[in-house]
Amino acid sequence: MAPRRRRGRPWYRTRAYRLTRTAVLVTVLVTVGSRCGGGHDGAGRAGDPDAVAAAGGPGGSGDDKPCVPPSGPSPHPLPRSRPTSFRIRSLGIDAPVTAIGLDKERQLETPPVDQAKLVGWYRSGPTPGESGTAIAVGHRDTLTGPAVFAGLAQVKPCKLIEVGRADGRTAVYTVDRMKVFDKAGFPDKEVYASAGRPELRVLTCGGLYSRRTGYTSNVVVFAHLTATK
Repeated sequence: MAPRRRRGRPWYRTRAYRLTRTAVLVTVLVTVGSRCGGGHDGAGRAGDPDAVAAAGGPGGSGDDKPCVPPSGPSPHPLPRSRPTSFRIRSLGIDAPVTAIGLDKERQLETPPVDQAKLVGWYRSGPTPGESGTAIAVGHRDTLTGPAVFAGLAQVKPCKLIEVGRADGRTAVYTVDRMKVFDKAGFPDKEVYASAGRPELRVLTCGGLYSRRTGYTSNVVVFAHLTATK
């Protein structure tokens, strides 16, 4: 028998990230108990008909050894230029980018739910290759099925993230690690503190999904600039 479609609020409507800016830190505050809803079909877990397993549960592939990039001089940061494309070739991701900001409640917006293959780039943060910690977010799934970051939790250290820019340049980031954080204890400073070099954080939902409470965790990919072209 085909699994029954489970309806829930799309995660963009229950987004938990709140952004504030200081001189040294862009912080995304995750509210305790908040949800990052889904809607994608899945098989129910025994004992909880409303819960479905999601890629990137706590401990999932987050213990990979950190990447040690080739030795050599670090690339110079790039001047400001808006992002246009986002690629993780090892995952088959090649997506356009849209600018996102904050809503009236100072929550981070996400790409339109009817364009689930878009990547959102926080417009008030660094652009690709600029100094500081840039933020990219995307849907894991929506009511219509898997979205752009459905497989994000499977990315491995040393894989490349290429972000195209409006000026024709490309910022190439190398993945340092992937971690899955429970939303109740999300480590804001670890994720968003600037390391004094161009870095990138890529976020989506992870853990388990429940129709009542949404996703339990956040998948975070840590990367830093290793080349420009």
